[in-house]
Parts: sequence; structure tokens; C-alpha cells
Amino acid sequence: MKKNLKICFLTAMTAFLLSGCSGQQAPSESPSDGQSYTIGIGQFAAHGSLDNCREGFLLGLAQEGLVEGENLTVLYENAQADGGIASQIITNFASQKVDLICGIATPMAQTAYGVGKKQNIPVIYTAVTDPVAAELAGSDGVPVGEITGTSDKLPVIQQLQMIRTLLPDAKTIGILFTTSEVNSLSTIEEYKASASEYGFEIVDMGISTTADVPLAADALLEKVDCITNLTDNTVVASLPVILDKAAKKNIPVFGSEIEQVKIGCLAAMGLDYVDLGKQTGKMAAAVLKGEKKASEMNFQIIEEAAFYGNTKVAKDLGITIPEELISSAKELFTED
Repeated sequence: MKKNLKICFLTAMTAFLLSGCSGQQAPSESPSDGQSYTIGIGQFAAHGSLDNCREGFLLGLAQEGLVEGENLTVLYENAQADGGIASQIITNFASQKVDLICGIATPMAQTAYGVGKKQNIPVIYTAVTDPVAAELAGSDGVPVGEITGTSDKLPVIQQLQMIRTLLPDAKTIGILFTTSEVNSLSTIEEYKASASEYGFEIVDMGISTTADVPLAADALLEKVDCITNLTDNTVVASLPVILDKAAKKNIPVFGSEIEQVKIGCLAAMGLDYVDLGKQTGKMAAAVLKGEKKASEMNFQIIEEAAFYGNTKVAKDLGITIPEELISSAKELFTED
């Protein structure tokens, strides 16, 4: 019996030492491939669509076997729409030597790339409407460096068609935008290039900070028949203020995605931002696993847009949503 115990002890010690020499933990304590990663997620502002992107991003990673709390450590910070804070967040991620940075929204993606290229940290972005205008990709979609991701480019033509269907007599569409957001500038140009085909004139008004929103909204509402909202982060963060002012004047506000319709926009031809995030997470997983470099993947776009409507808001405005839109809706909201 003593001899058998001695043999068992020596066998166990040998296995332990070999495990220590190889630098690997026992399978029960680590992922099956022995790899673990740390990533930083920097989100530029706090609002529903960007939150959905973050949720989808983590789901996409998990679908590829990278699960937070198991083989993935996630550092997350929100800049609250402040460029200075965004820079601090990304610099902090770099100092912690993360394996990858995810930048949610254009200002965060631009900041992440500026820091990441100096520290050799790959960057994956999401909710960047125009990566070319943001100088994150060339006109052919090829990344400018170790950075790639997904675009939430708005379906402008489909949005104009929807607005005309809902408001057959409208003539002017207002757009509030942040002058420093290149995405907003390029999208407004697209609106202006196509609006006349649908009998609309675009009236735009720029702001610099959220503090400018109330006065700018008041001025814009005096000039338009409706407002269409972009994915402009500063404006979206102040959307409840705009909706309140527009409701008092009985002026419809159109959104650009599901969350904006949920909180009071009349309707939107929009994207599913959770799906957008999932797509981004899969791209990040490929980079982390070494399957592809960020520079080897062109940015991706979700092509399909769906109709989202708020029937309660329509009733309050005295607007009937046509059956053709009701029957094709991905989701309808009936209560606040």
C-alpha cells in the first residue's frame, strides 16, 4: 500500500511540474485553446443605439468563443460625448496594454486609431457612418492601417420615401447636426442631393455642444414641416429635448433607428444595432485569434433597413400610418 501511495504521489508531482514548465494551466482552469484576451471598449456617448452596438459586439465575440469572464477581460468606458474624455479613455486602455480596442461611434474610433497606431494596438469600430470621410478607410474601403469595423450608413433614399408616404404635403425637412461630426456632414450632403426628387427642401442647423440644442431646436422648428434625425451622437443624446419641443408644435420627428422610435420619434427606416454589433464582434474575434489582421478586412455595412413606427405618436400627431408600412414593419410601438 505504501509503495502504491508513493507511486501516485510521484506521478502527480511529475504532472504538476510538467504543467508548470509548459506555462499552461489545467484544462479545468483555462479555455481549451489556452488563450485569453483583454480588450478595451470605448463608447463615445450614452444612448440606446450605441448601447445596442456594445451588447451586440459582446454577443458576436461570444459566438466566436470569446466570452467575458472566461477567456475575455473587458474594460469599458463611456466618454459622455466629450472628446477630451474620449482621449483619456483610449490612452488608459493603451497603458494597460489591451490586445484590441473597440471604438463605438466615429469620434471614439478616430481617437482609438490615433493612439492605437502608435502602440501597435489593432482597432475595431462600429457605428461609424462614413469611414471614408472619417479617414479610417480609403474610397475603395481598404483600411488606412490596423483598423476596420462596421458602418451604420443611413438608408437616406428609403427614409425620404417613407417621410413622403407619411407626410404627403410636407415641403421642408429639418436636420440638427454637430458641426464637428464628419458623419453628419456627409449624410446631410446625401440628403440634399436627393431631397428634391421627393419634393423636399433640407434645412439644416449646426451645433457645437449639447448646451446649444434647445435654442437650435426652437429656431429649426420655426422653419420646417418635420425633422429627421441622424446618428449624430451629441444630438441623439439630447433627443428627448427635441421631441418635447416638437410635440408642443405638433411637428413630427423621424428617427434613424429603433431606439429613437421607442422614445418618441414617429418612425424610421433604420438598422438593427445589435446585429451591427454582432457583425463587429465577429471581425474583432478574427483579429484576436490571429486569423486576419484588421488591415486585411474592408469595413462592412448592413444593407437592409427596416421600418419602425410608433403608433401612439402617430395618433397624437393626427397621422395615419399607411397599411403598406404597417404590414412591412419590423416593429411597432404603441405606448410610451
